[in-house]
Amino acid sequence: MAIVTRIRREVLTLPAAELGPDNPLPPLRPLDEVHRVDERDRDELPADMARQLGYEPLRSLLPVRIRDGYGRTREPRALDALVIENDRLRATVLPGLGGRVASLVHLPTGRELLYRNPVFQPADFALNGAWYAGGIEWNIGATGHTTLSCAPLHAARVPAPDGGEMLRLWEWERLRDLPFQVDLWLPDGSDFLYVGVRVRNPHERPVPLYWWSNTAVPEDRRVVVPAAEAWEFGPERRLRRVPVPPYDTQHDYATDYFYDVPDGRRPWIAALDADGHGLVQTSTDGLRGRKLFVWGSGPGGRRWQEWLGGPGTGGYREIQAGLARTQLEHVRLEAESEVSWLEAYGPLPVSAETAPEWAPETVEERLAAALPRTALDAAYAAWQPCADTAPGEILATGSGWGALEVLRTDWKLPGTPFAESTLGEEQAPWVALLRTGTLPEPRRVRPPGPTLVAPIWRDMLETAPATPHTEYHLGVAQWHAGDRAQAVRSWERALQLAPSLWPLLRCLAVADQEYGHHERAAERYADAFDDLCRERRDDGAAWTAAGAALGREALEALLRVRRVADARTVWEALPPATRERGRFRLLAAELLLAEGRREAARAVFEDGFEVADLREGADPVGVLWARLGDEPLPGRYDFRMRPRNP
Repeated sequence: MAIVTRIRREVLTLPAAELGPDNPLPPLRPLDEVHRVDERDRDELPADMARQLGYEPLRSLLPVRIRDGYGRTREPRALDALVIENDRLRATVLPGLGGRVASLVHLPTGRELLYRNPVFQPADFALNGAWYAGGIEWNIGATGHTTLSCAPLHAARVPAPDGGEMLRLWEWERLRDLPFQVDLWLPDGSDFLYVGVRVRNPHERPVPLYWWSNTAVPEDRRVVVPAAEAWEFGPERRLRRVPVPPYDTQHDYATDYFYDVPDGRRPWIAALDADGHGLVQTSTDGLRGRKLFVWGSGPGGRRWQEWLGGPGTGGYREIQAGLARTQLEHVRLEAESEVSWLEAYGPLPVSAETAPEWAPETVEERLAAALPRTALDAAYAAWQPCADTAPGEILATGSGWGALEVLRTDWKLPGTPFAESTLGEEQAPWVALLRTGTLPEPRRVRPPGPTLVAPIWRDMLETAPATPHTEYHLGVAQWHAGDRAQAVRSWERALQLAPSLWPLLRCLAVADQEYGHHERAAERYADAFDDLCRERRDDGAAWTAAGAALGREALEALLRVRRVADARTVWEALPPATRERGRFRLLAAELLLAEGRREAARAVFEDGFEVADLREGADPVGVLWARLGDEPLPGRYDFRMRPRNP
């Protein structure tokens, strides 16, 4: 009897940090993007690559919020999982955490094909903060890890092309306003997990598109690809063409290799152990790019791997596949069109006797025997009609933002329903604006909800009654659109009547900083924090997150202009639990140093702290340590991903 794909619910229990609340302050500042190319290199790049490097790079996180409320206290927690299984493979998917494939086990051998992280530990690697290492992730939106890394996706059972069950994941990507879906299934007797991906552009205008499927594999795996050259992007942020390096090349710092797979060559990438066993990823031709990411053997790379997985868990590297040759590019998705492709993930044994000679041609022969290119193309053709099939049993629920856009436009998106039943508290005021033309005032005092910034929503805000609450959101939308002067005017108008001043004062303080008026920004931050402290109603998650976020920005602004006494006042007003967080221990050391208390500042380091939301590529801990003396940076604080500038 044929055994086709089965899908079941499961609870995955592992040491996990709490994700915590989102930051309620709108992200008005430009992105601190670590993946920008040195301008000197652009003239040396192929014309299509240079064009796509400059095509609509992301300049703002709005309307998405920053996720920085997590900590580093890990306790056993239950994570909802969906397991897809046939008689050959078992895939474990986390629908509440970006749809990550956390594990892929080859059942006949019991081999785990991925780097399976034994913990859930968020870190500041996603575009909007929280991200975690391990498994297979689906990155959409813009260069970097998706804002959906730690967000719930919709999930449901759908009939698979072979008559079995298929797991559909779908959501509304908010940076580019694009609905997408990921269909996963295991054909009868197959050693390969099939993944059909579709991204649709329902708009009447072209939209920039980014997609990379990232797979973490154990660090000792040898990576093989059908390419002789690659585009190297290292710590100096130069993009240069180099021969594919030998598999045992050592790197001091994190480095990307974007492989130059020749046109017409089958796209694939494999990661094999010393015995010739491992994982291969291949796809139809639409997913052309392949990449290797390595952390490097320097102390910073080793520390990051411990940080993300815990000591003794072993390191990892990433093999990746994307729509363009590099992750620094965005491609054009035409108006009212869609793009789709099929990926396959499975085991690929290569004879150990030929291990030293693992040429791409040898590995490709094994791949052709295990999964012929024609078979993958046929599976893709069989899946395409199924992409529109209506989901059956709902297994998980994502956000209500897609439902709001469908309610506004009446778009028909077969296969990916965004039901009105998924609309929630965050969408409620925008539903009211859509239906009545008025953005309702909050019924109780609390931090403002998220702002919608797309042109159509900005137009609705501009024609709505000009209440303080509406003016606040309008200002955020105008700021996002680049109309900063008008945004400032909107916020200033709202100040005259607003019952809650601190959200407006904070926005005006950010504007002052962007214009170089740092003294005035510091004054506004101090006033905003005072107003928040007076207005705070309880010790719940929303107010705690607002106080921590605004307190941090106020401290940084006051210290920048050397208003040390005022910074101390802000510090003393923070709740004790907030002051004990690692980010605020770092600020405490900076404040003590500004007060001339160097030894007390050093004592903060000696007592130890962990900045949970330390940003990828940032080095605030090392910079402050260097101001305290000439001693080498202790290893526990060394997260450097590039040499420090002299």
